[in-house]
Amino acid sequence: MLRELVSNEIFTVLLVLSLLLIAIARIAYPKHFHDFAFILVNYKYSNAYIKQQKFINGFESLLFGNLIIQLTVLSLVFYNIWESVDLSTLDMYYKIGFGLTLFVLIKTLVERLVSSVLNIDFIVNEYLFLKINFKNFAGLLLIPLNFILVFSLDPHVNHLYIIASILFVVHIIGLSYFFKTHLMTIKNNLFYFILYLCTLEISPYVVLYKLITTT
Repeated sequence: MLRELVSNEIFTVLLVLSLLLIAIARIAYPKHFHDFAFILVNYKYSNAYIKQQKFINGFESLLFGNLIIQLTVLSLVFYNIWESVDLSTLDMYYKIGFGLTLFVLIKTLVERLVSSVLNIDFIVNEYLFLKINFKNFAGLLLIPLNFILVFSLDPHVNHLYIIASILFVVHIIGLSYFFKTHLMTIKNNLFYFILYLCTLEISPYVVLYKLITTT
């Protein structure tokens, strides 16, 4: 059972901040946002924007900011089930948010570096583009889910499994688009692509899990 929250004020501010970031993205990039909203049902978004991909993109940065906020809220809500934390101060929010941001950015940089070394950047660039945008879409889904967790439910570990399953399905849909489009190319570079996936898609999360469970 979730320990009683001291106050929901910080959660409220973070959720409002997320909505503000989404509103700015929608107003500043209306067509971009419209296409992005249908990313789960067609490949139009990838085809239209993959060539415009930049390391720093205003639209993606706004959505990434929302993703970090929502993951921070989700992490603290469920962390509070196992460990008593002071949720009325910003210290834990800063630590979790900074850690998540650092993890994602370093992982992305390393992925690009390794793909260049293995000479499969022509595949990995689109893979990373899709993966980042499906994660950002998952960030949108987390807004109502976190709202319900914080203000309507008494969070339980089973809720975590349900949310993780939803995010996993979104991720699998994104990967299915990629593999369907580049099946032959992947087959021709299968060894390097599997090496890439094992090294940079599985290992970091195993290490992260070990760090979390041993601290």
